[in-house]
Amino acid sequence: MSSRQAFTRESADTRREALIGACARCLARHGAQGTSVRAICVEAGVSPGLLRHYFDGIDALIAETYKSTGQRVANALHAAADAVAQDHPRGRLLAFLTASFREPIADPELLATWLAFWSLSRTNRAIARIHADIYADNRRDMEQLIAACPGAPADPRLAAVALTALVDGLWLELSLGDAPFTAEEAAEIGAKWLDACLPKLA
Repeated sequence: MSSRQAFTRESADTRREALIGACARCLARHGAQGTSVRAICVEAGVSPGLLRHYFDGIDALIAETYKSTGQRVANALHAAADAVAQDHPRGRLLAFLTASFREPIADPELLATWLAFWSLSRTNRAIARIHADIYADNRRDMEQLIAACPGAPADPRLAAVALTALVDGLWLELSLGDAPFTAEEAAEIGAKWLDACLPKLA
């Protein structure tokens, strides 16, 4: 690949990412109903023609934004788990659980964007599929971390479901602001629930 081709490719990727970022901010600020091609393009500082050049309409852009947002969350969770040594599987699992209680995941703007995706998942089949994939991937990752722990149950599915529900509830409260607990207390609750759901790991 020539340097010119590399530059052109990088520029295209950068423009796509800029549109995805602008779409996420619009969803957070205006909700699904208030997010339009015009609003996204004003936010990104580009013409509507550029959006249509990189995406097959606003629905395609919103779908890519959901995928990108889900991947950003997954990357943060994995980074937290990977910061713990492989020979401490319970610590890796706990780090994965509690990463949602601090930035960049515990963030009001991310919550607002996520709420827009949730609302669209009820009426848009493509968004519903992405929603199902993101949550299935998260549960699978948690199941794998549980299974890696000595004393883990043969089928960690229900433990992963319970822990995911706990994390979602605490994350929602923290991201809304003025939660009746701190991020540190949320992490402590997560540790206690982990021990209650999987006592052989304690």
